[in-house]
Amino acid sequence: MEPSTILSVVVSLLVVVTCWVLLTGKTKENMPPGPPKLPIIGNIHQLDKQTPHRNLRNLARKYGPIMHLQLGQVSTVVISTPKLAQEILKIQDLCFANRPAATTPQIFFYKATSIGWANYGSYLREMKKIATLELFSTLKVKSFSYIRETELTRVFKFLDSCCGTPVNFREMTVELVNNIVSRATLGEVCKDRQYLVDSAFYMLKTFSAFNLFNYYPRLNFLNVITGKKAQWLKRHKELDIILQKLLEEHRSRPCSRADHEDLVDVLLRVKDSGDLEFPITDDNIKAIILEMLTAGTSSSSMTIEWAFCEMMRNPKIMKKAQSEVREVVKGNTITEADIQSMHYMKMVIKETMRLHCVPILLPRLNLKDCVVNGYDIPAKTTVLINAWACATDPNCWEHPDCFIPERFENSSITYSGTNFEFLPFGAGRRMCPGVNFGLATVEYAIANLLLHYDWKLPNDIKPHDIDMREFTRISTLPIHPLQIVPISVSGPN
Repeated sequence: MEPSTILSVVVSLLVVVTCWVLLTGKTKENMPPGPPKLPIIGNIHQLDKQTPHRNLRNLARKYGPIMHLQLGQVSTVVISTPKLAQEILKIQDLCFANRPAATTPQIFFYKATSIGWANYGSYLREMKKIATLELFSTLKVKSFSYIRETELTRVFKFLDSCCGTPVNFREMTVELVNNIVSRATLGEVCKDRQYLVDSAFYMLKTFSAFNLFNYYPRLNFLNVITGKKAQWLKRHKELDIILQKLLEEHRSRPCSRADHEDLVDVLLRVKDSGDLEFPITDDNIKAIILEMLTAGTSSSSMTIEWAFCEMMRNPKIMKKAQSEVREVVKGNTITEADIQSMHYMKMVIKETMRLHCVPILLPRLNLKDCVVNGYDIPAKTTVLINAWACATDPNCWEHPDCFIPERFENSSITYSGTNFEFLPFGAGRRMCPGVNFGLATVEYAIANLLLHYDWKLPNDIKPHDIDMREFTRISTLPIHPLQIVPISVSGPN
């Protein structure tokens, strides 16, 4: 081999090793175990883009319920059992209450001041209080019942017009949930509502897309070179102009009825009251609006689609849920009291959320060195809770991968975040405050679709032929949108 060739190889190896050391930094010896790491990329290659939660569960079964991964520069610990989820989300919740920095939430959510992405402190405590007492209180969620009713009526008209032919169930449910969320958030009159909704989906794609720079924050300047940051800033500037105009319109036409306040009305009223310990700004309100439009739509529409996928795949479950709904409801209109009596349907929804929840909770970050399960977790480590792994833990669930709604019969497990084997809304200080709002939409939609229509699979497809494979954005979705045939059982609605 020529001396010059040998020198080139040696220099290349030195560059690779130097980059690896600079990018990853030092790690403590008593870190949790994990799979072998490649130079530069670490364990990035082991994150399957389509179903990362499944790959992480498989790795955890080999390396343990607390596992260390090196994702580029980002030192990451993955938690995969309810016991250790409780350690992070309850026992040491305050230590792990922050979020790691990420470019897109910083841009779109006004320096990450949404409830989901804000760092823990006075501001977040104030916003959580507003969300709990004002935005998503039981009374406020109930006040939006007229929106849920009118949007379901639109769905009935659509289904009645195409009875006997297949419908794209995903498109229908996304539009339904989208309309409910946007009307509740923005109000009845918003000329730019469609643009805001489209922008919400654009943001969801940027948050869930594989962005190499999230794993190499020290190389964030490459976002500028590639033009991605310029695209995001341009979209954000356009959004900001529209949102500011929306706030001014709401200020100029005060809501005449308190029970018809939309969420923008509520936020402006609370902001202007002068009663806040930590004052909020217009930008903070805009961040909350955008978070509602993104998170509010994706999780609820996903749950409705998966519930029908599971019921179409299990006709006995469909028949049992449908029979209960039709026995409870007197007439063609479902009341809040009716829904409270639909115990089996509620079990179907719980089981859907167990198997098809948001699979990995938003990442957490510890600001100081911690010890978890005997392992050192250095400060500024990203911590991921694999909620799906907890929800399919064989030590907590019998036949964990099977869809069995009856498992919740006489069960004390709730959505409150106190059962760490069931975390569809998270737990602790960072638990999602929109539980009531999301459940109200999901329960009302499913109950009505079961009451007014029978459903069958098109083209002689058999239940066991339904493709239950999934892909992951922020939530998981069936790899193919559900196509089913509605048959009206109550005449035109």
